[in-house]
Amino acid sequence: MADNARQPRGASAAAVKVRERYQHLFDGNGRRSQPMLHELGVEIQDFGTMRLLPIALGNDVRAQSCQALNRILADTQILYALYKKHHWLMRGLTFYQLHLLLDKHAEEQLEIIDLIAERVQTLGGVAVGDPRHVAEITTIPRPPDGAEEVAAMLSRLLEAHEIVIGAVRDAIDSTGQSGDAGTNDLLISDVLRPNELQVWFVAEHLVDQP
Repeated sequence: MADNARQPRGASAAAVKVRERYQHLFDGNGRRSQPMLHELGVEIQDFGTMRLLPIALGNDVRAQSCQALNRILADTQILYALYKKHHWLMRGLTFYQLHLLLDKHAEEQLEIIDLIAERVQTLGGVAVGDPRHVAEITTIPRPPDGAEEVAAMLSRLLEAHEIVIGAVRDAIDSTGQSGDAGTNDLLISDVLRPNELQVWFVAEHLVDQP
């Protein structure tokens, strides 16, 4: 290795040895066509820190927005995963309808995830993406690993929605006060309203029919 003094975060001894094994395939001018496998690197921006981008918002405002967005982002990724899990595990007389509905909602949540993450990056932050990191941040309770009854699965989705919506409403208030209009607009138009609509569609499946 060119620099053994500073090991990248998360670089195991085994990974370093693998990289060294491939080192002979390259000359000093990089003229070999062999892909440079097992490249290692150091973090260039820590999670929770901000880059300065010329969007006419102060560092404190952007940092506050990113903190709120990353919490919503983590919860939304869990909500997406719950939708996919329950889409797979759905059963009963309404299996087909719910199977399709939950998958549709999952795809919509996936779009929301991308919008939130890109807003964090636009503000100069680092979006939470690794599922193990998401699990550390989320406030949505972990479900059983197995299958629950249909009503319980739908109720769990509604509870997760309410957690997300509550955090979104708080963030709408704070970004409105701080002057972060871009984040405020995103949260209202692209996060709050779609979540409210999905709650309606899911909740109607838990109403006793006369």
